[in-house]
Amino acid sequence: MSRASASSAASGSRPRAAAPRPSPAARRRPRTRCRRSTRDKILTLIGIVSLIVVALLFDVDVGFVALSIAGVLSLIAPGASKAAVGKVAWPTVLLICGIVMYVGLLEELGTIDWLGDQVATISAVLIAALLILYVGGVVSAFASTTGILGALIPLAVPFLETGAVGAVGLIIALSISSSVVDSSPFSTSGALTVANTPDEHRDYVFKRLMQWGLTMVLIIPPIAWLIFVVPGWL
Repeated sequence: MSRASASSAASGSRPRAAAPRPSPAARRRPRTRCRRSTRDKILTLIGIVSLIVVALLFDVDVGFVALSIAGVLSLIAPGASKAAVGKVAWPTVLLICGIVMYVGLLEELGTIDWLGDQVATISAVLIAALLILYVGGVVSAFASTTGILGALIPLAVPFLETGAVGAVGLIIALSISSSVVDSSPFSTSGALTVANTPDEHRDYVFKRLMQWGLTMVLIIPPIAWLIFVVPGWL
């Protein structure tokens, strides 16, 4: 008897059994999952590119196209789409849909135009310009920045014709006041940030973005007004 056998017998230990080899089917599973994941990613990128092309080249509703592409991807990869639907921040989606519907109703009823008309009746031109900047900042925090600019700039024409306020300076100040509040959680960029935040941090991010958006609404209009409107150099 060799020394190794003698020591093994003396210690009472048993030889270790060889680990079972994985079956061919088990070895193929990781490869199959990897291929499916790669295929799903490629199809998703194709869907995003298709959405961009259709939105830029054709006069088609973007929301309808996006839902159609999502439906096609769900049919092709039902397993992956099921997990994706569960990760959608539905409270944020409902919040944004409600805000957009409310602001759209205000625009349809002419509330924003009425505010602009009331501001235009103020005799103090500089004060009227500041109020228009505030209207643009507040409404843009809940609606489209481009749409608000298109609605408010024509309303500023009456007191721009007086020459007391530079047209270029007012437009620059209005653009800054309306766009800097896009980080609000009610706007598109802020809502996307909240939706892609982990669940445990979502409330914190929402509150911080809300504070930031309200702060920008209060601070940026007077700063832009003092820099671009009051000096009258534009």
